[in-house]
Amino acid sequence: MERRLAAVLAADMAGYSRLMEADEQGTLARLRTHRIELIDPAIAKNQGNIIKTTGDGMLVEFQSVADAVRCAAEIQERMHRRNADVPDDRRIQFRIGINLGDIIFDNDDIFGDGVNVAARIEQLADVGGFCVSQAVYDQVRDRLDIGFEDLGERSVKNIARPVHVWRALIARPGDRRDDKPAKDDERPQTNKPTIAVLPFANMSGDPDQEFFVDGLTEDILTELSRRHELFVISRNSSFVYKGQSVNLRDVAQKLGAQYLVEGSVRKGGDRLRVTVQLIDSATDAHIWAEKYDRTLDDIFAIQDEVTSAIVATLPGRVEAAQQDRLSRKTPSSMAAYECVLAAKVRHHRSAREENEMAQELITRALELDPDYAHAHAWRGCILGQSWVYGWCEDADATFAKIEKELEIALSLDDNDADVHRILAAINVNRNDLTRARYHQERALALNPNYDLVVVQQGELLTWLGHPKEGIDWIRRAMKLNPHHPERFWSHLGKAHFAARQYPEAIEAFMHMSSTDVLQHAFIAASYGQLGDATAAGAHMARIKVLDPDFTIEGFLDTLHYANEADAEHLREGLKKAGQPVAQA
Repeated sequence: MERRLAAVLAADMAGYSRLMEADEQGTLARLRTHRIELIDPAIAKNQGNIIKTTGDGMLVEFQSVADAVRCAAEIQERMHRRNADVPDDRRIQFRIGINLGDIIFDNDDIFGDGVNVAARIEQLADVGGFCVSQAVYDQVRDRLDIGFEDLGERSVKNIARPVHVWRALIARPGDRRDDKPAKDDERPQTNKPTIAVLPFANMSGDPDQEFFVDGLTEDILTELSRRHELFVISRNSSFVYKGQSVNLRDVAQKLGAQYLVEGSVRKGGDRLRVTVQLIDSATDAHIWAEKYDRTLDDIFAIQDEVTSAIVATLPGRVEAAQQDRLSRKTPSSMAAYECVLAAKVRHHRSAREENEMAQELITRALELDPDYAHAHAWRGCILGQSWVYGWCEDADATFAKIEKELEIALSLDDNDADVHRILAAINVNRNDLTRARYHQERALALNPNYDLVVVQQGELLTWLGHPKEGIDWIRRAMKLNPHHPERFWSHLGKAHFAARQYPEAIEAFMHMSSTDVLQHAFIAASYGQLGDATAAGAHMARIKVLDPDFTIEGFLDTLHYANEADAEHLREGLKKAGQPVAQA
């Protein structure tokens, strides 16, 4: 046995039994995700050592008291942000207690009074908070930017003497949007496009339809709020104008909104018509308008369907309008958001020179706003593109930068779907499809109507050996964003090929204007499987011009099939197209 002085952190999950009873599999999956993405990395970053884990808790040893307190604060602050969009009855939250004392180490476990005190202090903590002992408080009171409230001496179970306890006053970031009605002279302080959804008008003459109309408006607000590249004015602010005849420009000025969404609902017989339009408040221009006609089979299903259609389309229309404005501005006058937007445009062109320009723009955005989580996420994405395509001089150093950017983005905003989307993509390219799936599922949960997340779900399913499901997801992404990047066709072509749908694969790749090796290789393999040697040979000849060193095995190494049968299927198609297998 070994005995030494150490800081002990005891953590316990609140409401574990209730959550497990309600949804055992889902609770375990969410807890595992929190461990992988947040808790274990925070412990490692602060030099902690996990000694013991139970189903709903853990004991962690730290050599430094300050490291233990920093770790607890980081976990609780970031968990609070993660839970912002989660219903109360599904939130995973922790209590944490920290003590400094004499610890006995024996057979990879720890014992002693120091451990017992930490566990009892944890039980006194608020859900989502943490408490520390007097010994811990004395060590950190003047060293950390964390306030403490004196709870005095407390009698705790199985400890003979009273324990002096202090409650940490950690930051509790609220939701990203203000819930107070806006005043006339207030403006949202944000570098993102600001959008207000006005209450939809009930044109049916049926007061009973008010619940549907208000519910539709609130659903659109909630779903748009998932898009972290937008700033959405709160419900309390926009619903002030319910039932009023208003001047839209005045409303936009009072709310500080660049864009307004307004609409109406009309019921007639067994049919329902919903109209919606997006307005640029600076010019009164109608950027986009749409009508949705539905039968009244299930009014709540209609509400979900219309909401999904609207929130899938609106962000793309806002971005297109912003890009139009951006084309008339010089880079030196761009704000942080506009730099991010311009960087995205360059990134989507998938060329080395465009990637370099995207890196410059995203760096400029972070110079303007170092705490812009979405910009950090996209810097990781843009660097990731250079890493995947080999456009960087030092692959290891670039990957370290990617990891750093995503870690910063996660610490600033755990609920940004882009962060998890990019982490999923990076792990696909590392052939770690299990971890990629965790992040992909998180991204989908955070924003199920984001075209880049939806198309990536289709791509991942193709790699995992489920291409027919992948095709459905990719086509859904194309429907969500009719102005989608060209690479969506590449994802669709790969999925059709894996599904043995060769004509459809060729057609998808033919939609692409770019002429890269991957495009020609899959077309050649498709023609090879169809037995068209002439067409297959023409594309193989083009590959040899583009890449004289091309080999089947080298090409397969750039792909990420989980099943060897899928890789062999592509290998066979390329061999039939006339490309010999490289000799060892």
